[in-house]
Parts: sequence; C-alpha cells; structure tokens
Amino acid sequence: MAMKIPFFNQKKQEESFHYSEESTPEHIAIIMDGNGRWAQKRGKPRVAGHKEGLSAVVKIVKAAAKCKVKILTLYTFSTENWKRPKSEIDFILRLPKEFLHFYLPDIISNNVRIKAIGNMEELPENTREAIQYAIDSTKDNDGLQLNIALNYGSRQEIVIGMKEMFADIRDSKLSLDKVDEQQFSGYLYTAGMTSPDLLIRTGGEKRLSNFLLWQMAYTEFLFTDVLWPDFSEKEFIHALEEYRHRKRRYGGI
Repeated sequence: MAMKIPFFNQKKQEESFHYSEESTPEHIAIIMDGNGRWAQKRGKPRVAGHKEGLSAVVKIVKAAAKCKVKILTLYTFSTENWKRPKSEIDFILRLPKEFLHFYLPDIISNNVRIKAIGNMEELPENTREAIQYAIDSTKDNDGLQLNIALNYGSRQEIVIGMKEMFADIRDSKLSLDKVDEQQFSGYLYTAGMTSPDLLIRTGGEKRLSNFLLWQMAYTEFLFTDVLWPDFSEKEFIHALEEYRHRKRRYGGI
C-alpha cells in the first residue's frame, strides 16, 4: 500500500519577528537544502521532506516581502537533480502545481511577482503550465519578485548565453567591440536583475552547486546547518542581521 503523506499544516501559526529595513539586501538567493535528510531523520520517505519544505517557502517569501527585499531567488530544481530516482523527480516536479493551487491567492495578496529562470522546455507540460499561470497571474504586482530557479544550471546558462551572443555578433546585431560584462549579462536568465547581495544555503553544505556562478562574483555567503523545512522567519531575520554587520569592499579596502 502506498504511504499517504499529509500536506503541511496551512494553519500553522507564523513566528512573530521584528527587523529594521536599514541595509536590507536588495536581492537574496537561497539554496534550499536538507529536505531529504529532514525526512530521513524522522523515519519518513524523502518526498515527505520536499512537501514539508513548501511550508518554509511560504514563510520565507512572506518574510522577505515584509522586510522589503526586492528579489528572492530560490534554487528549486537543478539540472543535476535529474540524476535522482525517477519517483523523486516526478514528485518534485508536481510540487509547483500543488503549491500554487494552495498558495497563489496568498502570494498575489502579498503583492509578489513570480518569474522563472532555467530551461523550461525540458520540464513536464503540467509543470510548465503551472509556472506560466503563476507568472501571468502575478505580472501586474510590483512588490517582491520571486524567481523560481527550475531546471537551472549556471554553467548551462552561461553556455546558452554565449551561443546567443555569438549568434548576434554573426548576424551583425552586436559588435564584438561592444561586448563587456554588462552586455553579456543581458544574455543570461537574470537579464535586467541586480546580482544577489546575499546567498543563504541551508542544510550544512558549503558549496554553490552550480547556482548563479556569474551573478555571485561579489555576493556575501551565509551557510547554516538548519535543514530547509526547519528554516523559519527567525532564522531568516538572523541571516539579514548577519548581512548588516558585514562590510562589502568589492576588491577595495
């Protein structure tokens, strides 16, 4: 008999928090790691951790909006994640539709605008349709921009961007003499966005895992042992406070 995994408690009370908007990062990127380990520690299948992780997504999106963060980029599914068992992949790629079914009205009411970065063409049709519906439904919102990095890999992004730029040079749409860092950035999925000010990675690992490699040249990194399903508003605020006390030199002194 297949094990039923209860959906997370939608009525779970949010933790109260207080935060000064002074020196708030404009763009925060998060590697949401530790869902599988969270489940295994509790004797549950890994997919239970992925479902519980949605609860943390909702809390952190709301917290970021309250703190006046402009862009929040969540690493949802990487190009390397296709190596996982098919059953787990299928489950993860069904989550966007389930998540948006329950929470899109709440996201809209919080003035959040949804974008997607990554290779959408390789995703299942129902996943693409759910993401596109969310993008269309929130396009007029002007608050927090929530980037969902889905089937995203930074090396692939750079290669695709290079090919598109070379094609424009070949077709005389762009002069080689005009190519610089800013020009090339316009060929990436994040074209027109500011680079992340702060990266948060949960779950205890300390690596980038092919995430926003070009964009995070001068990003501040914060690694925490907290597993993603346990990452609360309080933990998020602690990360912002840590960021406030850092001095960003950008190669200066």
